[in-house]
Amino acid sequence: MASARTPATAASKRTVTGVRVAKRVAPQRKTGVRELSAQATRESILKAATRVFAKYGFEGGSVEKISKAAKSVDRMLYYYFGNKEGLFIEVIEDIYRRMNEAESQLDLNTDEPVQALKDVIAFVLNYYRRNPEFVTLLNTENLHLGRHITKSDRAAQYSSPAIDVIRRILETGVRKKLFRQDLVARDVYLLIVSTGYFFMSNRYTLSAFMGEDLQTPEAVQQWQDFVTDTVLRTVKR
Repeated sequence: MASARTPATAASKRTVTGVRVAKRVAPQRKTGVRELSAQATRESILKAATRVFAKYGFEGGSVEKISKAAKSVDRMLYYYFGNKEGLFIEVIEDIYRRMNEAESQLDLNTDEPVQALKDVIAFVLNYYRRNPEFVTLLNTENLHLGRHITKSDRAAQYSSPAIDVIRRILETGVRKKLFRQDLVARDVYLLIVSTGYFFMSNRYTLSAFMGEDLQTPEAVQQWQDFVTDTVLRTVKR
């Protein structure tokens, strides 16, 4: 009868009698070649869609154009994203996610609230300038009255980190008697992003209307200095 005992039962009995049994650890499963290939295909389609939607908008960004840009086939887009709208929603989610990741790399010292706020302003304005597709894609979605992003389960979580950072900066500024007490972090956040967004999204028409190139390094820096001064005047006591 002893020979019929299962290995697990035997191990349990040896443990009870005082013999220490080494715990067997299942080897970690490595990502297979097919899995890696699938991930690469999905990422390639997402990147291609970002470029195509930024250039042609939602209506003009056809499945055929995206598949061609991704060097893939239409059925793969449907397989990974369901349909064009599902892909567009993920594109919008992805551009917000990438901005959040870049923001998380900021080395902010909230104990120095004035400088920390300056750093946040510089980051936002420079991010818009270096990632024009971010502004273009948001323009596209706003033209559609936000009907796609409202179907996202993750949209709301992307703005909260930035607002939380500003909230901590403002709280420190109030505690140090540098900032007003009646400030709302959301309002300060909107002030910063709106000034950066408007300048970037309208840079071509504004340059033509005003008769000066607003994309020169000097013009960009002058606007950033003005925005920084405006925000600080707003929050300071």
